[in-house]
Amino acid sequence: MTDLRFPGEWEPHAATWLAWPHNRMDWPGRFHAIPFVYAEILRHLARRERVDLLVQDEAAQRRAQAFLARAHAPLENIRFHIRPTDRIWMRDSGCTFVKDGDRLKAVAWTFNAWAKYDNWQRDREVAPFMAQVAGAPVIRGRRGDQPLVLEGGSIDADGRGTLLTTEECLLSDVQVRNPGMTRDAYERAFAEHLGIRKVIWLGDGVKGDDTHGHVDDLSRFVAPRTVVTVVEPRKDDPNHAPLAENLRRLKAATDADGHPLEVIELPMPGPLYYRGVRLPASYGNFYIANGLVLCPVFNDPHDRHALDTLAKVFPDREVVGIYSGDFIWGFGAMHCMSQQQPA
Repeated sequence: MTDLRFPGEWEPHAATWLAWPHNRMDWPGRFHAIPFVYAEILRHLARRERVDLLVQDEAAQRRAQAFLARAHAPLENIRFHIRPTDRIWMRDSGCTFVKDGDRLKAVAWTFNAWAKYDNWQRDREVAPFMAQVAGAPVIRGRRGDQPLVLEGGSIDADGRGTLLTTEECLLSDVQVRNPGMTRDAYERAFAEHLGIRKVIWLGDGVKGDDTHGHVDDLSRFVAPRTVVTVVEPRKDDPNHAPLAENLRRLKAATDADGHPLEVIELPMPGPLYYRGVRLPASYGNFYIANGLVLCPVFNDPHDRHALDTLAKVFPDREVVGIYSGDFIWGFGAMHCMSQQQPA
């Protein structure tokens, strides 16, 4: 597996994988708005690349098709698959596609609903299904003779052997995915399964993150040697200190080839609450597609700054803001819901 490589998200895609929303308990009291958010995402995304969309059953497929047609989403570029899921967070339940030379392969991690919920049985079957449809041989994620529990939202890569993750998610004693697994053991697993040569460990994630520290709310590679990271200048906000520490670590880090990183700061939106719960609203949860970047926005004064920053980072892509004030009540946004299949 010397040629194994985890491509950067900005590299060409064959498709994006999504699942049509159905679990009302993920957005209690606000589910009615979620299909409208999905339709807007699909309207933009399916203009740029094929979308492979999971639905619960034939009736759900008909409802989704009718909804998307009314929203003028390009149905001819949406491929429906009947595959029941527990939730729709394809970044975490789906496989991680890698390249072995010119050959596409699929790393199927073990999914256990973030070591927090008990309804994961259907989601656990999503990764091998994706691999089968894509015609990609499966690499079973393992740590020695044990299955390796991991979510795609906990890792981000530059396509050249460097990976970002967080200590809060993988090494803390809360929501423990792999009891007893050490930093070195994770690094060996990333090398074996993804061809990673260097792991950059950040500290804590954003407040309100149901996953306990996923890196895709924090810091993202946007090109080789270039990272976008969220910052919170307000010192009275609980995100200020951990995000400042992550920024410090990135500025001190080098990539797998020993090159320093260019670090671009992205603002955080103002605190967002619903029913007294701090929500993990972050502009860092954007998704990079072919010719397109989808970024969550929140009707916040910082929306414009975030979109302008990403437009400068991606001058050759259309940057589109997707209102996510309702969507984030499900504790995820554009990146959490999607999984790219490299071309």
